[in-house]
Amino acid sequence: MELNVKHYSCLDVYELHKIYKARVDVFVVEQNCPYPELDGLDLDAYHLWLEDAGELVAYLRVLPAGAKYKEASIGRVLSLRRREGHARRLLKAGISTAREKFGASAIRIEAQTYAAELYRSVGFRQTSEEFLEDGIPHIEMLWKEDMANE
Repeated sequence: MELNVKHYSCLDVYELHKIYKARVDVFVVEQNCPYPELDGLDLDAYHLWLEDAGELVAYLRVLPAGAKYKEASIGRVLSLRRREGHARRLLKAGISTAREKFGASAIRIEAQTYAAELYRSVGFRQTSEEFLEDGIPHIEMLWKEDMANE
């Protein structure tokens, strides 16, 4: 299993295709959720994915503070091979990337409510009531350096 961490400007066309295909397969097709997948935020992001024998198995992107929230953020989290720990491993790498590349001491996410426990397991805490985003229940969650070991 190989961890890849690349800024958008360093992705090749094949990597970008794998990423967009996985995101559309999960969020648009599987979850039956038409939404603006190409939101312009990828350009400022670091893209992280786990690859096994050339196959993308999990993905997320890390955005700098000010791109979506006042804090750095993590989004588009997906795993194509579920219940194997890939999303959790990638979230930990995403937190490290936000800290190393953007100097983040806080990271905000919009989590699908059903996955809240996954985010809690790496130190995120709920900061909002549940709301609908593109017809799917979500909550905002925050990771802070000083809460990470609570």
